[in-house]
Amino acid sequence: MASCSSLFLFYLVFLNFLYLGCTETETGNETHYGTTGENHSVSLSFSLSSVPLSHNASSSQEALQSSSLVSLPKTRGHHRSRGAVPSSPSIHYKSSFKYSMALIVSLPLGTPPQPLSMVLDTGSQLSWIQCQRKSPRKPPTTSFDPSLSSSFSNLPCNSPLCMLQNPDFTLPTSCENKVCHYSYFYADGTLAEGNLVTDKFTLSPSKTTTPLVLGCTTNSSEAQGILGMNLGRLSFPSQTKISKFSYCVPLRQGTPRITPMGTFYLGKNPNSRTFKYVNLLSFPQIKSMPNFDPLAYTLPMTGIMIGGKKLNIPVSVFRPDAGGSGQTMIDSGTQYTFLVDEAYSKVREEVVRVAGRRLKQGYVHGGSMDMCFDGNPIEIERLIGDMVFQFENGVEILINKERVLDDVGGGIHCVGIGQSSMLGTFSNIFGNFHQQNLWVEFDLAGRKVGFGAADCPRSV
Repeated sequence: MASCSSLFLFYLVFLNFLYLGCTETETGNETHYGTTGENHSVSLSFSLSSVPLSHNASSSQEALQSSSLVSLPKTRGHHRSRGAVPSSPSIHYKSSFKYSMALIVSLPLGTPPQPLSMVLDTGSQLSWIQCQRKSPRKPPTTSFDPSLSSSFSNLPCNSPLCMLQNPDFTLPTSCENKVCHYSYFYADGTLAEGNLVTDKFTLSPSKTTTPLVLGCTTNSSEAQGILGMNLGRLSFPSQTKISKFSYCVPLRQGTPRITPMGTFYLGKNPNSRTFKYVNLLSFPQIKSMPNFDPLAYTLPMTGIMIGGKKLNIPVSVFRPDAGGSGQTMIDSGTQYTFLVDEAYSKVREEVVRVAGRRLKQGYVHGGSMDMCFDGNPIEIERLIGDMVFQFENGVEILINKERVLDDVGGGIHCVGIGQSSMLGTFSNIFGNFHQQNLWVEFDLAGRKVGFGAADCPRSV
């Protein structure tokens, strides 16, 4: 969601997920990575509401001062400060996650630990959790009960993060009941608000993080929270000083009652020797532009092929212009891939050329996807052929023809690509639908992203 996040958080549609157990583990040339599908959402959106919880404020202030947060850029659509990426060689952690429209990880929070389901979101900065008092008369929930955690603290009003001109929030923070309350708007108009708090995550019986800054909400309309994983100083990797993290998104097999499982690493991935990397792009001269997100993982995309044909799309279409439009980012919190108008029109032109007679005229899925069909999907996939996303260093991500369409329900199948402008955004977004059966590694210290072919269910 990219952030409660992310620019492009629309239509949050969550399934109910069960708690996942977590386990600890120890720790160019042209390259094709194949991915070979269901569930339907465009991008994720979350709203937070105020929570009047109070705890030891002084311990929260001390924890924040010791957490080595440094100044750094912005979360989609608004200015942010940017933090350095220190390394944390002592963290080697492996967990499984459930995958439907989103990557749902489970991380224990608090003392003693309480299991929480959170959306792993590389498009968000601030992590947030559901905060509710648990009732012995009701079934267990995925929410967090602050009263049961001895390490929980509200962030006090005199914290450096609770300042009127804090660049991490579009609206000034405020002091409510002696607790720091924040709110800000995302580019899609979503308002996020809640109280800033701190608590510890448990990665193993002998390993906990320092107290991390989180958002806390009592809004129970959403089942999960957010694990913010972008480059911002308040993201989970920045606060924990993790230099690398990676995940393997499994294939969706089209059986609603079976939720596929993927794998998530914090720290070194033992499979990384097979990965091929592209360097992250940075554009300091336009980082303050309204359509540019300097905290996103910006990829050097170079082109798209369909059915073996290279589309006539200039590389400049995948780079931000002077106003920031055209940035290409990878976002685990957005389901589908979205392209700016010039790229999308070329993709649609080719799809219509080869399979236009079977196009469902006038049908638009999710407000942005109009390459949809109601005929035999196998025949349509054969007509369209394989799709390839091309990047610098000869890295190519192959989407086999069997994975080009997604079943959006009602007998309708759509190409898993939407038009960014129809969502009111101005970026190219590489969503999780096109990351299936791939290892994706984010090397923050090296400022690069790696890709490796995988059979993700076997990696759990």
